[in-house]
Order: sequence, then C-alpha cells, then structure tokens
Amino acid sequence: MEPRAHHVLIGLFTLIVAGAALGFALWLGKSYKDVDLRNYTVIFNETVRGLTKGSAVQYSGIKVGDVTELSLDPQDPSKVRARIRIDSNIPIHQDTRAKLVLTGITGTVVIELRGGTPASPPLVAEGGQDPIIVATPSAISQLLANSDNLSTNLTELVMNAKAILSPETAKSLNSTLASLEQVANAMAEQKDDVSALLKSLTAASKQATVALQQASDLVRTTDGLVKNQGAGTLNSAQRAMVSLEKTTASINEIVRKNKSAINGGLQGLNEIGPALQELRNTLASMHTMIRRLEENPANYLLGREKIQEFRP
Repeated sequence: MEPRAHHVLIGLFTLIVAGAALGFALWLGKSYKDVDLRNYTVIFNETVRGLTKGSAVQYSGIKVGDVTELSLDPQDPSKVRARIRIDSNIPIHQDTRAKLVLTGITGTVVIELRGGTPASPPLVAEGGQDPIIVATPSAISQLLANSDNLSTNLTELVMNAKAILSPETAKSLNSTLASLEQVANAMAEQKDDVSALLKSLTAASKQATVALQQASDLVRTTDGLVKNQGAGTLNSAQRAMVSLEKTTASINEIVRKNKSAINGGLQGLNEIGPALQELRNTLASMHTMIRRLEENPANYLLGREKIQEFRP
C-alpha cells in the first residue's frame, strides 16, 4: 500500500501543476484580449532583414505591440508593408515615424516608434484601411550598405596590392633602388669636391658683396662732393656772370656816350678795343665753364672720368 500511495501523490501533484499552468496561460490570453488593440501599417522603403512576424513594436523603448503580418507592396515590390497592432491607449499622431532598430546583445530587430507631438492631429484610417506610418531609413540599412561598399573596397584594395607586388613591378622597383644607390655612392665619393665648390662660391659671393658695398660708398662720396663743392662753384660762376654782364653793360654805355670822341681819335679806339675783346673772351670762358659743370660736374671738379656703377 505504501508504494502505491506515493505514485498517487506524484500523479496528483502533476495534475495540479499542469492545471495551474493552463489557468495562467488562459488568464494571460484573456487579459491580453481585454486590451483594446489598434492596427497600423508601416511602409518600409528598405529591406527588413531580421524582422519577423511576432517581432516587438516599441515606443520610446517600451513595448506597446507586435508585428502581425509582413508582405510586399503589390504596387511596388521594393517596399515592405508591416502590419502592427498596438495598444489603443498609445497616441499615434500624423508626425509619428517608425524605423528598424537593433536591441539586445543578440541583435533582435524591432520596430521603434518615435515622434508625435501633442499639437499634431491623430493618425486615423482612411477608406476602411489601416492608418499608414512611413518608416525612415534605419541605421541597419546604412550599416548593410556600408558593409557592401567596404567589401567592394577591400576587394579592390587586394587587387591593387597584387598588381603592385607583381614580379614586373618588383623588378622595376629593384632597378630604381639600385640606381638611387649608385647616385648616392657617386655623391659620397665627390663630397670633397662639392664641399670645395660650395666654399668657393661662398667666398666669391662675399667678395662680390664687399665690392658692391665699396662701390656704393664711392658713389655716395662722389655725389656728396659734387653736391657740396659743385653747388658753390656754380653759384660763384653765376655771380661772376652777373658781374661781367653789368660791367659789359657799363662799358657799352660809356662807348655809346663817347662814340663821337672815340671815332675822332685813333688812340682812344686802340685803348678801348682790346679791353672789349678781353671782356668778350672772359664771358665766353665763363659760359663754357658753367656748361661743363652742368654736363659732368664730377669730371670737371675731380679731373677724371665718371665712375661707372659696379654691377655684380
């Protein structure tokens, strides 16, 4: 009787546990059905890889529904229509947007609803159809597109690397390196000559600089001499010319007044004639001196040729 009683207790316990689990499941189903649900259709213009029937629908990170149906748009197969049902108490506005996001470590794909300002009108159905929510591009599609581009770029990189490391390229590179080595060795052998040449060029440059400085000093000295002494000489010559002109005018006046007396005596003519000639010669000499001073003051004052400017 004792072993048989144990089996009865075990069976009874099993039935109780199974009934409790069934009742809990029925309670959950009834409570879920008691919630007022509303259907929406989300239009995706991208692939929905990873999204399946039963995937969660979240609003700001909180689950508010699930996916009930996935299908292609009969008018445009590049678009995907995902029918979702969410709690009717969740406000969905016309500016509410949806997109695919990855959640958790395993990378489960869910539909994330965002946006929806209180000032925006609520999203309602038209013509007996589900309200439509347009999805925005997700980071998943961008990641997949970038991964495709990355794989393409890696393939091109590998092909280019193979072309660079080809035997012909390696041979050409070795030849170039050998030529560079020969040039470097030749320059190393001639480094003493190159150094001497550079030193000679440096010394010549210094000498040219010194010569140019000396020529500049000489030009400045000559210019100062001409300006200082030449100006005084020109002033003296001008004063002498003025004095001679006055003297000549006076003599002419005397001759004019004594013209009759001069014509009457040979001795008076012989005395005044040489004096007039001497005055004319002196006046001509002064004109010549002034012209030479104006044309070449350095040559006239210093008694030598004009110094030419040194050009290195």
